[in-house]
Amino acid sequence: MIVSLVKPAVRIWTHFAYNGASRHGWAAWDRRRNKSDNMVDAAVMQKLEAGFAKLQASDSKSLLKKYLTKEVFDALKNKKTSFGSTLLDCIQSGVENLDSGVGIYAPDAESYSVFSDLFDPIIEDYHKGFKKTDKHPACDFGDVNSFSNVDPTGEFVVSTRVRCGRSMEGYPFNPCLTEAQYKEMEAKVSSTLSGLEGELKGKFYPLTGMEKSVQQQLIDDHFLFKEGDRFLQAANACRYWPSGRGIYHNDNKTFLVWCNEEDHLRIISMQMGGDLGQVYRRLVSAVNEIEKRVPFSHHDRLGFLTFCPTNLGTTIRASVHIKVPKLAKDYAKLESIADKYNLQVRGTRGEHSEAEGGIYDISNKRRMGLTEFQAVKEMYDGISELIKIEKSL
Repeated sequence: MIVSLVKPAVRIWTHFAYNGASRHGWAAWDRRRNKSDNMVDAAVMQKLEAGFAKLQASDSKSLLKKYLTKEVFDALKNKKTSFGSTLLDCIQSGVENLDSGVGIYAPDAESYSVFSDLFDPIIEDYHKGFKKTDKHPACDFGDVNSFSNVDPTGEFVVSTRVRCGRSMEGYPFNPCLTEAQYKEMEAKVSSTLSGLEGELKGKFYPLTGMEKSVQQQLIDDHFLFKEGDRFLQAANACRYWPSGRGIYHNDNKTFLVWCNEEDHLRIISMQMGGDLGQVYRRLVSAVNEIEKRVPFSHHDRLGFLTFCPTNLGTTIRASVHIKVPKLAKDYAKLESIADKYNLQVRGTRGEHSEAEGGIYDISNKRRMGLTEFQAVKEMYDGISELIKIEKSL
């Protein structure tokens, strides 16, 4: 079950308001509260009905359209989480952006349970068979010295990157966060990261009040995330921008943390070339150090919780920027080999981008139902095979 994110103060207040209430009295009050608070208002219902009709009439290839049947829609359209999130909050990005691949976000942790009739089949489809009866394994980074350089000659792999997402325990996701919570989280993250030592030692840069020269340098380094992603905008994930957002990087610019972009935390290790072993070891070291100071939101069945269901479980995305010019001439073949190894092919700048100069971003696709080590190994094995095939052509 999901650990409740409702702050204790709420329960304390109701205790005083209903001081001396019997167990029966609590139940009666909860029924009254549920009856009034859990009604989806008419304006939201109108938008839901219109959005569903628009989606059904479209030729969208999203997982949202595939699994939001009339039956599922009718079963969920009147539901709300304790944060007040509705089905509209979950699907509005996919309805607005009919070219979405997935089309759904979780506005808070409870949404994965309240709207499970929709989330579960999407999760199963995306994560290659992770069923609603399955349980994600415990976190296991394995032997961090197992991986070597996938391209020791430097002929194919331009750069290597491994990242994971984390949500801070006690806070909802973007659409439910207040500006005060954003600022509070940024302060916690900044102070936590300032305690890192050795290779991870660096500096935190808040987006609020950032100097133009610093901003330009971060853009030049391809570090800076910026407002304007239409998928996140439509999901109501960019409110109060740039409050509470920031970027941390180490002195060598091989370790990076994004604060409150899509997830509360994106922890990233990267460097030029194909030395996956070095990149992975750095990431594991960083995650372990941060977790000592910041408790992460975790679900018994789904693993680490994130805003987008594609990132649940391990949340690990191990990727390379790779030049495979011969394979690229037959894109269908490139995709079919990638699919065989559960890899995802994206443009140079990631999701929703084109390949620049024949350079592709290729990463593991599955993040659930396997360990962190296994997720990275899928990428390692798949990239090794792609390089082997490219050499043979």
